[in-house]
Amino acid sequence: MPTALITGVTGQDGSYLAELLLARGYRVVGVVRLSSTGSRARIAHLAGRLELVEADLIDAGSLVAAVRHARPDEVYNLAAQSFVQSSWAQPVLTAEYTALGVTRVLEAVRQEAPRARVFHAGSSEMFGRVSESPQRETTPLRPRSPYGAAKAYAHWTIANYRDGVGLYAASGVLFNHDSPRRGPEFVTRKVTMAAARISLGLQQDLRLGNLESRRDWGYAGEYVEAMWRILQQDAPEDFVIGTGQTHSVRELCERAFAVVGLDYGDYVVQDPQFFRPVEPDLSVADPAKARDRLGWTATVSFDRLVEMMVEADLEHFRAAPRDPATNATPH
Repeated sequence: MPTALITGVTGQDGSYLAELLLARGYRVVGVVRLSSTGSRARIAHLAGRLELVEADLIDAGSLVAAVRHARPDEVYNLAAQSFVQSSWAQPVLTAEYTALGVTRVLEAVRQEAPRARVFHAGSSEMFGRVSESPQRETTPLRPRSPYGAAKAYAHWTIANYRDGVGLYAASGVLFNHDSPRRGPEFVTRKVTMAAARISLGLQQDLRLGNLESRRDWGYAGEYVEAMWRILQQDAPEDFVIGTGQTHSVRELCERAFAVVGLDYGDYVVQDPQFFRPVEPDLSVADPAKARDRLGWTATVSFDRLVEMMVEADLEHFRAAPRDPATNATPH
């Protein structure tokens, strides 16, 4: 039975990945923060099947102890401060978790499990002011937020431990991916929750920033399959993971409100306070390498993704008309 250690197991991606690995016969050890009071709702249904160990990305000693305890064959580093807007308010905290945190994980693996294979969750935010579209593995990194800069540091640290230390370490450069388990601070979930609440008479309007901002949005439940496939390759390599298609926030609103039979234009208000200080250029993946080398392609359409998120939020608010836990009703 192979063993996988997952940081960020209580998050959207971590919960889906834990499900996938358990279904494949893995022993799964999930890292939860020391003395954390955060929600573990996304992994509640895995109780008794998932082993938890306490550690923190800013505490190197705890990570060493976690790796020593788990004795992993594979390590998936999914933990980070992952909200771009918050990285402007908390740039140092973002650097500690999202940048230096990966170095601490790699050091723990180097010391305690040097034969383990390491996957790191990179981000399309690293591309920032893009030099080409779509973005591929060779596209230069030019981040435009503290979060993007921290992810770029982590990306190059993975490459250095791969080339300089000899660890099996690989990055998946993940474009935007969402699900009914997405946190309510992200625009996709903010929109789908609002559509559900407004249709039920629980909310009056929705205030958003730039409606013309475009993103490459996919379904998180299938992106974790790509993560696993990346670590099954003979040699470690980085892969861009995305759909290759973009949609605007306006399209997101239009589709989400259409699911509940409403016109988004009657409810959505642009508010300057929600505009980013700096908006990245057109973010769209070229997933050709993942398709050709991993045999992976995104199959869930944008419309279906938005539909499943709205349906999950409707189900939740009909049962309990209040802000949902961080996973709503999983699909």
